[in-house]
Amino acid sequence: MTELSVAQRAVLAQMVERLPDRTLKTLSLAVTQMPGARARALSQMLAEEGIDRNRRAVAFAPMIPLFAPRPDGVEGLTFPPAILPRLWKAASATAPALLGTLDDIRLRKDDLRVVAVADRYCIAASGFIRDQPDVVWPAAPGKEAEREAGLTELARCFDLAVMARRALKSLPNWILRPTPDQLAELRLLVRDAAEITPDGGPSMLEILFAHLTDAALVLRLVVHSSRSASKEGVLSGSEMAVFVNRLLAEVESRVARIGAFKATAGVDPGPQIKADIAWCAETLAELDMTLQLDPNGEWGKAARDARARINRSLSATLKSTDKTLDKVLPMKRVQTAGRMTREAPDLEQPVAPEAIHTASALLTLVGAIRTAAQIFGIESQRSQLVQSAIDRIRTFVDLTIEAVNSGEVQDQSRVLAHVETLAKFLTLIDATEPARTVRRRAAAAGSLARTA
Repeated sequence: MTELSVAQRAVLAQMVERLPDRTLKTLSLAVTQMPGARARALSQMLAEEGIDRNRRAVAFAPMIPLFAPRPDGVEGLTFPPAILPRLWKAASATAPALLGTLDDIRLRKDDLRVVAVADRYCIAASGFIRDQPDVVWPAAPGKEAEREAGLTELARCFDLAVMARRALKSLPNWILRPTPDQLAELRLLVRDAAEITPDGGPSMLEILFAHLTDAALVLRLVVHSSRSASKEGVLSGSEMAVFVNRLLAEVESRVARIGAFKATAGVDPGPQIKADIAWCAETLAELDMTLQLDPNGEWGKAARDARARINRSLSATLKSTDKTLDKVLPMKRVQTAGRMTREAPDLEQPVAPEAIHTASALLTLVGAIRTAAQIFGIESQRSQLVQSAIDRIRTFVDLTIEAVNSGEVQDQSRVLAHVETLAKFLTLIDATEPARTVRRRAAAAGSLARTA
C-alpha cells in the first residue's frame, strides 16, 4: 500500500482537526491495529494531533471552557468551537521551538518556565485576534454584528488570560470561606482586570464562571467582588446582574420541565427531572443564602414564583402517588363471620403492568425529592406519604403472605412476584429495612409452598 498523497493528507488533516477529543482517542487506538503504510501515516497524524491538543489545553487552560456550552445548560460566555484550533495554530506558530516545554506540565504544574511559555502563547493569540480577525473568525452573512462583538470579547478574554491563569488557583478559596486577605485578592483582581481592558471585571468573572461546575457558586464571586453587591437593589443595576439573570432563567426553564412531567405507563422521570428538582433547590437556596433579595423586587418575585410553581407540581405528584398505590395494592371486602367483613388483598386478578410502571415512576420521584422537599415546603406532605406508603405496603404484604401460607392462593408464583415488586417500591423511597423484611417473608413463604 502506498503512502498518503499530499491532497489526502490535507483532507485528513482537516477531518482530524474537527474530531472531538473522545473520538480522536478511540480512532487512534483503532488505527494502531491496522496494517499498511497509509494506516501508519494516519496513526502518526492522529498521534501528532493528540500531542498538539494536549499542548493547547495547557497553554489555553483559562480559555478552554469558553469554547463549549456549559454542561448544566446555564447561559454563559461562549465562542464558536471552530475558532479554537485556528487560534492555537496561529499562536503556536509564533514560537514553535517552545512547544516541547508544554509536554511535561503534568509533572511540573508550577514550573515557572512552563507558565511563562503558556502565557506567551495567550498573548500571541490576543494579538492575532486583532491583527487577522477574518482568519480567526470568518465572516458569515447576516451575523456581522454578532461576530464583531464576539471578536471584541474574545480579544478581551485573551488579554486577561495571564491574570486568569493565576486567579484560578485561588478560585476554590473564593467560593468557600474566604479570609479577609483572600477577599481583598479577589477585589484587586476585578479592579486590575478593569484597568487592563474595558469591561475587564465582568469578563474576568465570565472566565471564572466557565470553570465552575456548580453555576450557582458564581453568586459568591459576584458578592465577594464588591462590599455592597449582596443587595438586590445595588446588584440588579450593575453589569454583574447578568449572572443572577442567567440562573433565574435556567430555573424558569427547569421549572417548566418539572411542571410538564406526567407519570404515565412506561414513563420514568429519569435522571433529567430528578436533576432539575435538585438543581432548582440548590440554586434557590444559594440565592437566599448569598443575596439579600427584595421580596418586592424582580429577583425576589421570580424566586418566590419558582418555589410556588415547583411546590404545586410536586404536591400534585404526591397526591397522585397516593391514588396510584390503590391500583397496585388492590383490596376487596371479604366476609368473615356472619355479616362481618374486612379488607383483604384482591389476589385473584394480576395488577396491570401500566399501574406498576406508573407507581414506579412516581415513587422514584418521591425518593428523589427527599433533600429538596424542605426548600419547596412539601417535606411534611412527603413524609406523610412515605410513611403511609410503607404502612400500606406492609399491611398488604402481611395479608398476602397469610393467604399464601394458608393455601388460599392458586397462582402463588405470580402473587409472590408482585410482593417482590412491592419490595422494590420500598427501596425507591429509601425504606430499605422494610424492604428486607418483605423479601424475607416472601422467601420463607415461597420455600414453605414448595415443600408443601
